[in-house]
Amino acid sequence: MRFSLRHLQIFTAAARLESISAAASELSMSQSAASAALLELERRYDRPLFDRAGKRLRINETGRALLPAARELLDRAEEIDALLAGRLGPGFFRLGATQTIGSHVAPEMIEAYARRHPGAPLSLEIGNTAEIADKVADFSLDLALIEGELTHRDLLMTEWLGDELVLICNPSHPLARQKQCTVADLLAERWVVREKGSGTRQTLDRAMYPYLDKWRLGLELQQIEAIIETAAVSSMIGCVSHLAARGSLERGRIVRLNIPDLDLRRRFFILSHREKRITPGIRAFLEICTDIESLGPTP
Repeated sequence: MRFSLRHLQIFTAAARLESISAAASELSMSQSAASAALLELERRYDRPLFDRAGKRLRINETGRALLPAARELLDRAEEIDALLAGRLGPGFFRLGATQTIGSHVAPEMIEAYARRHPGAPLSLEIGNTAEIADKVADFSLDLALIEGELTHRDLLMTEWLGDELVLICNPSHPLARQKQCTVADLLAERWVVREKGSGTRQTLDRAMYPYLDKWRLGLELQQIEAIIETAAVSSMIGCVSHLAARGSLERGRIVRLNIPDLDLRRRFFILSHREKRITPGIRAFLEICTDIESLGPTP
């Protein structure tokens, strides 16, 4: 065998980070040592794994074919290491989540995971749907919980929970006094919304598609809390998940608008890589996903 686990660690880190210096830093080794090991792996098999442009690495076709098998072998090696070291239960597990889920659903699930598997290491990374999907695709994340729909040949989407977006405004806004609002009422106002690439924006764009030429977007923000706060102190209409708005609605800081003509329902999804092996950590967390309705209030 002409490769070692260290070779594969360097290869997978470089593929994910697209930088040998970043990979070396993550693996606590010098850049020269990491670069030499990667070149050694390629020369032993006479197969380049990356296209190089200066310091930038771009994984090539051979590297892409190797990546799933390398990641699986490293996962198995981590399990063997844990077994020999006497560490029982799931190994290190990397979870991704979009903002609404990461802030309002995942914390409860992580607590349940910790109760079932004390000491099992878990990390959570939060981003928008596009960002999280990219990290599942390059094996940076083991599993993800997302709000938006997407099509990717390497990824699997499994329907999970239901959710609903709500339109919100300042309690003193003229529309706040109406029992029902029409789409025409909303088109007369400026909106504060999530950025392109987020699941929330995807659902909202779909609902507002017939009205795009009249839709007045005043502000695009990445942070859900910033949208709620902007709607609370300005004349703009906001749109966020009911899960995110629930606390502010209960305190009366914002008001929910009733718009019968807009369908703002959506689904949450579990996102996984087609070629990712189901590790004990993934299997244990999927059990939490199945049991989520018994953990507390969910949509």
